[in-house]
Amino acid sequence: MPSTFPSPVPDLHVAIIMDGNGRWALERGLPRSAGHRAGVEVVRRVVEAAPTLGVSVLTLYAFSAANWRRPAGEVRELMHLLREYLCSQTAECVTRGVRLSVIGRRDRLPAPLAAAIAATEAATASGRTLHLRLALDYSARDMILRAARRGAAAGTLTLPVFERLLAEAEGGSAPVPPVDLLIRPGGEQRLSDFLLWESAFAELVFTDTLWPDFGAADLDTAVRTFRSRERRFGGLSGGLPESDELHGGLPGQAAS
Repeated sequence: MPSTFPSPVPDLHVAIIMDGNGRWALERGLPRSAGHRAGVEVVRRVVEAAPTLGVSVLTLYAFSAANWRRPAGEVRELMHLLREYLCSQTAECVTRGVRLSVIGRRDRLPAPLAAAIAATEAATASGRTLHLRLALDYSARDMILRAARRGAAAGTLTLPVFERLLAEAEGGSAPVPPVDLLIRPGGEQRLSDFLLWESAFAELVFTDTLWPDFGAADLDTAVRTFRSRERRFGGLSGGLPESDELHGGLPGQAAS
C-alpha cells in the first residue's frame, strides 16, 4: 500500500486543531490569556491519555503562520506560554517516554523559545511511547511549496521522495505516518492550513466543545468514532479497486 495512505490501527496518528481558547475566556469574563493558559492544561491531559487509546503520533496545531496577525501582546503571551510549557514538561516527557518535536518555521520565533525547543527535542529524542509534535509558525501550503522547490531539481519525484522533502521542509528528521484522525474542537469546520498533505485520507471529527473543556473522554469519543468508520481509500468494501473513483495526480493517489 502506498505510503500516503494512513497507518492501520492501533498505531494512530491523531492531529488536533486546538481552537476556542479565546472564546472560552471571554464567555467567563476573563482575558484571552486565561483561555490560552487553560488550553495548556488540556495539552497535558491529552498527551497523558493518547497512548492508552492507541495513539502513537499526536500533532497539535499550537500557532499558525496566520496567528502573527493577532495583537502583539497576545502573541508575546503565546510565545511565553509555549516556552513555559516546554521548560516545565521536558522532565515529564522523558519520564513518560514522550518524544517532543516541533514542525514549522523557527526563524521568526523568539530566541529563548527556539532554544527551549532545541533543548526539549534533544532531551526527549529517545521517547518511544508517544511522538508529540507541536506545529509552530506553521502553514501547510508554505511547507508544501518549500518541499516542491526542493524537489524541482530532484528529477523524477516519487511520493516517498516528496514526503521526505516535506518532512525536511517542516523541520522534521524523517516523515511520520499520514494523519488517521483529525479533530477540531471549537465549533468550526475547516482545516485552517493544517497538515493538508498528510491529512489527504484522514477521518475528520468536529466538535462544539471549546479546547479548554476538551479532555481525555473527548479524545476517547473521537477515537471511537474513527474506529467505527469504514475506510476504503478509494476501493470497495471487499477490498476491490473502484476504477471509476481513480483520478489524476501523483501515482498511488485515489479518491477516498
